[in-house]
Amino acid sequence: MSVSRRSLPLLKTLITGKTQSRTVTYMPRPGDGAPRPVTLIPGDGIGPLATNAVEQVMEAMHAPVYFEKYEVHGDMKRVPQEVIDSIKKNKVCLKGGLRTPMGGGVSSLNVQLRKELDLYASLVNCFNLPGLPTRHENVDIVVIRENTEGEYSGLEHEVVPGVVESLKVTPNLYGNLVANTAAGIAGGTGVMPGGNVGAEHAVFEQGASAGNVGKEKIVEQKKANPVAMLLSSAMMLRHLQFPSFAD
Repeated sequence: MSVSRRSLPLLKTLITGKTQSRTVTYMPRPGDGAPRPVTLIPGDGIGPLATNAVEQVMEAMHAPVYFEKYEVHGDMKRVPQEVIDSIKKNKVCLKGGLRTPMGGGVSSLNVQLRKELDLYASLVNCFNLPGLPTRHENVDIVVIRENTEGEYSGLEHEVVPGVVESLKVTPNLYGNLVANTAAGIAGGTGVMPGGNVGAEHAVFEQGASAGNVGKEKIVEQKKANPVAMLLSSAMMLRHLQFPSFAD
């Protein structure tokens, strides 16, 4: 496994267990501890390097999951039906970045997945990581953005008589900008986990979209930073109700 020099101190900290105590559980579901199948899409660019790091970690700690791996690339016209069927069967997917071609009439496979699986909410958790110095401390931000449409949705409720709390869910474009900005404040887009969730399915991937497929030089040198994907896989394990492995 090859990683960038910048990520080595952080990975050592994560491995030794000196991380912040986090008790958030993402979309808990009933489970009996039996191994769970997970659809794996390595994706484009640095995606295969980052997801390979996850596979190595999962194997090393004997995590109760096994992967059904599929080759999907951004220049395809559509996500293969067998991949859609796999995610619908398994309910969970771990995904590397898919490059979106510019022009040529090719639609984004990322958007296709969200619409096909009705992944209506994007979750990005931006927080300071031990061993990664940043200008701002005590950052812990969760960005929730609308994923399948482009309008604001206002949810209001009365906490106590006369006091109304309003929750605004940001639409795609603005939410993406907020997520990337929050990731930059907390330590960089390459270390922030995230996921796209719906009522029935969840796809976990790098939280901030900026640079999620990397530059060709990084791919050639095999120096991809796998931290975002590792933390996204931890979110996935919590979602599957395997918190001890996630920690």
